[in-house]
Amino acid sequence: MEHQAVLALFDRQMRHDMRPSGPTTRIERDGGIVRHVGTAEDWNAVSWSGLDEDTADAAIAEQVRYFGERGLPFEWKLYGHDQPADLGGRLLAAGFVPEDPETLMIASIKELRLDAEPPEGVRLVPVTDEAGVDLLIRAADAAFEHDSGSLRNRLVAQLATAPESVRIFVAMAGDEPVSGARMDLEEGTAFASLWGGGTVAAWRGRGIYKALVACRARIAADLGYEYLQVDASDQSRPILHRLGFTAVDTTTPYQWSPGTH
Repeated sequence: MEHQAVLALFDRQMRHDMRPSGPTTRIERDGGIVRHVGTAEDWNAVSWSGLDEDTADAAIAEQVRYFGERGLPFEWKLYGHDQPADLGGRLLAAGFVPEDPETLMIASIKELRLDAEPPEGVRLVPVTDEAGVDLLIRAADAAFEHDSGSLRNRLVAQLATAPESVRIFVAMAGDEPVSGARMDLEEGTAFASLWGGGTVAAWRGRGIYKALVACRARIAADLGYEYLQVDASDQSRPILHRLGFTAVDTTTPYQWSPGTH
């Protein structure tokens, strides 16, 4: 895999040319900015920017004004190669709060081993309805120790309005959900995106995460996708590396909320 060429393709297809994620969202282009805009229940974000030292501060101020007038918190998804080089510092100065950085990891599906299976006593169950989403959220809340209510609403809506755009699985140990993950599918692109995979503490280290990756990768391959993309945490990065993923950049979510600055 030629890293710079794949990163450039990712930038174009998944950031600059991104599509709305649901029926209540839209893509807007404002000079050197691409933003994803929806309701308060949706993901509101700057997904791509093409800025320099002369245009960055004005563009940041305009996005704060735009979302602030609508009363919407939003995320500026900053990648390590985005320009200018001090864009993160400029966002901080404008009142944004950074979350933990993650590693953008990409794998060529044809180079992956896809034979991993869940451990004994665990089965991977496709999620196709609201009840299944509730199981996924139970596992996510236990694994990450936070409330995933907003994610629940988005997934229920996605299954109802665009089920072809997502594949969701929950790992069940008997009647108990112990992990869950999803894959977003962007028709017309080369990339399928993997999300989630957090596992409750008692079941970690047994291969569930690896099995969930392999399960989704097999589906992506059958559908004709070339690459898998993950925003990897420090915990998942070494596992993905062993599976054949390559770190190609970093990504840091910068969050802004109206009325707090």
